[in-house]
Amino acid sequence: MTSERRQIVRYLFLKLLPAWRQLDAVEQRAQKAEFVHAVKQFHGKLLLRPYSLMGTRGDCDAMLWQVAEDVDTLQAVETAIFSTKLGGYLTTPYSYLGVTKRSIYDFPALPEGEDRTVISPSDSPYLFVYPFIKKREWYGLPFQQRQDAMNQHVRIGRKYPSIRINTTYSFGLDDQEFIVAFEGDDPGAFVDLVMELRETEASAYTERDVPVFTCLQMSLWEVLDTLGGAAATPPEAAARRSEGDSFTAVARVSELPAGASKRVYLDTEAVAVFNVGGTYFAVSDRCTHGRASLSEGRVVDADACILECPWHGGRFELTTGRPTGGPPNAPLKTYRVKVSGDQILVG
Repeated sequence: MTSERRQIVRYLFLKLLPAWRQLDAVEQRAQKAEFVHAVKQFHGKLLLRPYSLMGTRGDCDAMLWQVAEDVDTLQAVETAIFSTKLGGYLTTPYSYLGVTKRSIYDFPALPEGEDRTVISPSDSPYLFVYPFIKKREWYGLPFQQRQDAMNQHVRIGRKYPSIRINTTYSFGLDDQEFIVAFEGDDPGAFVDLVMELRETEASAYTERDVPVFTCLQMSLWEVLDTLGGAAATPPEAAARRSEGDSFTAVARVSELPAGASKRVYLDTEAVAVFNVGGTYFAVSDRCTHGRASLSEGRVVDADACILECPWHGGRFELTTGRPTGGPPNAPLKTYRVKVSGDQILVG
């Protein structure tokens, strides 16, 4: 059994039945509000990013990129979604399940922190997703030959710095071997990258890399409005704007004794929560230098509340997010924390 901390990742694609658009406007608005409420119940339990595929594919309309600590959470989310009235008009044309895992290949020339066992999405507007299977002949090649082929593959990828890859592993969990998701700002740049990768040695050993999904990142309300029908009512839109001022319960007090830390989820972000001598702090879980999971770091100075990154020793003030030593230059995002009863809330 691996000691490596891994996340469970799912790409859930949804298709709306045309009959929903025949409902009256009041019912459509009510169903959208119910759907958003059902999803929001899980904001402290997983990372969930909504995407629209309206205008990019004909067989699916939306996608929910979900990252959790266990499969049970993903199952609970889908149960909640399909328990809503809107869920009765949704089908699942595609669904891909995988886990994060360190690559077996070594890329010393890559920027520090490239090994990702923690999904940390960027703010890129596009996500290009596809399942991937290698030919069995690939696994029969000598390891060094595969390493050299992957080095070539990665060198080409590095020519496109605006495109960032997220690879998850599905061996034994789902029909594909990998799920590949590229974050980017420009579809044209992604086309150029894929065309250039077609000429590599590794590409010759591709068994399957379709279907391909071009997804546009937006809020859940906006995704629902792209489906058509009545747009959100003014009160719902106001609630949407005020979401940033609210707190979300992310853990129980008993889960975070003094000296402990925990990775939690706040809407679309992963957050690291720390208990330093009975005082709670919350910062972005992603190191601004190497993208390490800071919930796996340690507080090296409790009096000054200094957090040390587990990968390259970068240090940050938990109170302000300011870097105080090591490689990082950019500060961490900080969050408000409060305790209500036995619940720790972050906002």
